Amino acid sequence: MADRRVLSGQYRRDSSSTSPSSPSRSLDSSNSSLDNIPGSVPRLSVSHHDGAGVPVRDEVPLLLGENVEAVYQDIAFLCPISSAGTGPIRGTLTVTNYRLYFRPHQRENPVILDIPLGFVSRVEKVGGARTPGDNYGLEIFCKDIRNLRFALSKVDGHPRKDIFESLTANAFPLSNSGELFAYTYREQYPGNGWSVYDQTEELRRLGLPNESWAISRANEKYQLCDTYPAVVGVPAMISSEELVEVAKFRSKGRIPVLSWLHPDSLASITRCSQPLVGVAGRRCREDERLVQNIMDANAQSHRIYIYDARPKVNAVANMAKGGGYESEDSYQNAEFVFLDIHNIHVMRESLRKVMDMCFPVIDDQRWLSNLEATHWLDHVKQILAGAVKIADKVENHKTSVVVHCSDGWDRTAQLTSLAMLLLDSHYRTLRGFQVLVEKEWLSFGHKFNHRVGQGDDKHNDPDRSPVFLQFIDCVWQVSQQFPNAFEFNDYFLSTVLDHLYSCLFGTFLFNSDKERRDNKLSTRTQSLWSFINSKRAIFLNPMYCAPLDNRVALFPVASIRYMKFWKSYYCRWNPRMRPQDSVHLRHSQLLSLRDQLQAKVDLLNRELENKVGREGAGSRRQDNHNPSLSAKFESVNI
Repeated sequence: MADRRVLSGQYRRDSSSTSPSSPSRSLDSSNSSLDNIPGSVPRLSVSHHDGAGVPVRDEVPLLLGENVEAVYQDIAFLCPISSAGTGPIRGTLTVTNYRLYFRPHQRENPVILDIPLGFVSRVEKVGGARTPGDNYGLEIFCKDIRNLRFALSKVDGHPRKDIFESLTANAFPLSNSGELFAYTYREQYPGNGWSVYDQTEELRRLGLPNESWAISRANEKYQLCDTYPAVVGVPAMISSEELVEVAKFRSKGRIPVLSWLHPDSLASITRCSQPLVGVAGRRCREDERLVQNIMDANAQSHRIYIYDARPKVNAVANMAKGGGYESEDSYQNAEFVFLDIHNIHVMRESLRKVMDMCFPVIDDQRWLSNLEATHWLDHVKQILAGAVKIADKVENHKTSVVVHCSDGWDRTAQLTSLAMLLLDSHYRTLRGFQVLVEKEWLSFGHKFNHRVGQGDDKHNDPDRSPVFLQFIDCVWQVSQQFPNAFEFNDYFLSTVLDHLYSCLFGTFLFNSDKERRDNKLSTRTQSLWSFINSKRAIFLNPMYCAPLDNRVALFPVASIRYMKFWKSYYCRWNPRMRPQDSVHLRHSQLLSLRDQLQAKVDLLNRELENKVGREGAGSRRQDNHNPSLSAKFESVNI
C-alpha cells in the first residue's frame, strides 16, 4: 500500500481571518447561502403603497410549492443597524408557507428581509394596548443569531394577533397540525442526493469483510437498536446472539460497532454508548469479549484505548442512574481516558452568550473579554483536542480505540467524525464529507429533530443544543490550519448549517435512520446533497491540492491560541463585520483561472505526447548509431 503521510499544525499555512468591513445600511439576507436555491423561481406581484398613497407593484420570489399565506401593508421594521435618527423602515411584510419576506417602501433604505421560517426559534409580542410609540409590535428570534423587531400601529388597523398567528402557524407547523415545507417543495435536481451514501458500500471501501471484521445485518429490521443503521461493521468472531446480550448492557442498545479502519495497520475506531454498570458494578461477559475482539483484530497492538467524552465527575454521576463507565478490572489491556467535554446544556448556554455578543450590537471595547466569557472557543478546542488524541493513537501508535459518551449520539459523533476527517483524506472532499455526515451523524442517530427543534415551538426544550454546529465549527478550525487540504470552502459549511434549520430539504429531519425510512423521506422530500452537487462549483476551494492531500493524516494544533472565532458565520448579519469584497466571487474567479490553466496544461501534455510519439516512430527507422533522447540521458553520469 502507498505510504501515509502526516501533516502537523505546527507546519501549517496560516490563513487570515475575515477582514472587518465598513458599515453598510443593507441587511439583505442575500448574504445567506439560501440565496442560491435554484430553479425557475416564480415571482408573485404584491401591491403596496409607497407611503404617499401611490400603489407600487413588488415581487416576492417563490419556490416550487411555496404559497403566499398573508400580506401585511405598511409594517415598520426596527432595523438594529440603521444610522441613528433614521427611524423605522416601513414596508410590506409577506408570509408564505416557507419564508418571511419584507421589502421597504423607501428606495433609500435597501433593507430586504428574506428569511426561511424554519430559522425562527420563537415569536414574542412586545408591549400592550397602552404601550406608547414603537414599543408595540412583534419580536422574532432566529436560530442563526438574528432577531427582528416589527413595530405596529394600534390605530392603523394592524391586527397583531393575525400577524402573530400567521407567523407561528407557518414557522411551527408541527405544533399547529401542519407539515414541514420539505414535503411541499417540488424542485427537481439532476442527481439523487439520497444515493450519496450506502452503508454496505462504505464498509467495503474500508476493506470489509476481512478475516477480523464482518458486515453484519443483525440490525436489519432495527430490532437490535432502533437508533443505529440497518447494516454495521462488527468483529467477525462475535455472534448475533452475543450482540443481543451486548445491546442489553449498553445504553439505548448502542453496541460497539466500526466507524473507521486504518488501511495499513487495521487499527480501528469504534463507537458505542456508556455501559450500564450502575452502582453495583454490573458486568457483561459478552461485552468484554466484544471489546477484546476489537483489540485482537489489530495485530499491531496489544492495548486498546477507551475514550469517554465526558468529564469523569459526570460519568461517575451517571452510575447513580444506572449508567457509568468501564472498569479496568473487567476489560483487560484497556486504558481509559476522559476527554472532559461538557454536556448539551452547557453548550446551549455558551451559544446563547455568543448570540448576545454578535447581534445586534458588537461591543468593540469588550470584544475579547465578551468572547472569553462565552467559553465557546474553549469548548471547540476541547472537542478538537479529543479528536486529535484519537487520531494520534490510531495513526501513530497503531492502537484501536473505542469512543463513547452517555448515549453515544452527541459528543461521540463529534469525536469519531472529526478523527475520521483528520485520518482519511476521502472525507475532506466534497462528496466524502457528505458521506461522513450521512454515516456518523444521520445513520448513527444524532437527534437532529430534538437538538434543532424543526417545526415546533418548544424553544425552551432542554434537548435543544448546538452539537452539530460545534462539529462544523471544528471542521472550519482545521481548514484554517490546513487551507489546501479541503476540497470544499467555508461557504459550503455555512450552507450546510443554513439548511440544518431551513426545513427545505429532508436530509436533517427526524432523529434516526429508522424514522427517516418509516416516513419515506427519500421519496417525499429532496436531499440537501442533490442541491449541493448540482451547484458544485460554488462550494469548491480554489486552494485545494488533491495530489498533496492523498492519504495524508492531519494533526492540527488544538490549543486555544490557535482557535479562531468564525466571524464570517456568527457575525455575518452585522454589516460592520462583513468583508468588503465578495469572497465567493474571488473564489469563483480563482476556480475559473485554475480551470483555464489546467486546460492549457492538458493541451500542452497532449501536444508533447504526440511529438514524442512522432519522434519515437522516426527514431526506430534510423540505425542504432542515433540513440534516443532517453538513452542519451541514461549515458550521462551524475
